[in-house]
Amino acid sequence: MNTLRKQILVAFAAVGFAGAAFAQTAATAPVQEGRHGHAVTAEQRAAHHAERQAKRAERQAARAAKLRADLKLTAQQEPAFAAFLAAGKPAQRPQGQGAAKAGERGQFAALPAPQRMERMIDRQKQRTARMEARLAALNNFYAVLTPEQKKVFDSQAMRGGFGNHHGHGGPGHHGGRGAALQS
Repeated sequence: MNTLRKQILVAFAAVGFAGAAFAQTAATAPVQEGRHGHAVTAEQRAAHHAERQAKRAERQAARAAKLRADLKLTAQQEPAFAAFLAAGKPAQRPQGQGAAKAGERGQFAALPAPQRMERMIDRQKQRTARMEARLAALNNFYAVLTPEQKKVFDSQAMRGGFGNHHGHGGPGHHGGRGAALQS
């Protein structure tokens, strides 16, 4: 019985030493920066952002060209279509706004709760104003479409191809809500 206790005590001591050695090596490992554990310079971040913007612009142009072809727009309908596309583009941010945004976040967190809520309401009002401008352009464009073109446009819009600027709500996103809208 005494030997069994000694063996258990030795086993616990070995586990304790191994845990201490592991903790020491983990503490000496270099800490990496970045969202996914990678050190990223400001230039690399800017280059990646520019690449994403270029790809997004290509996808939007391809979608617009496909919609234009599917709708078989006439010359009289083109101005309304161009206005619709222009209204759907997100507002351009000034260069270097990313660093300013980080500073604003710190200032925002330091504000009292009522002032934070006021700022959130102001931002929501700006978003609503942009959406109302998009709706006006959509209504103008929709008014110049023929009934057949409206059917095509409605089927395209239900797939989430337009008015969907941040990649949300597509098929399979949020538990398949986008897929449910298609049926």
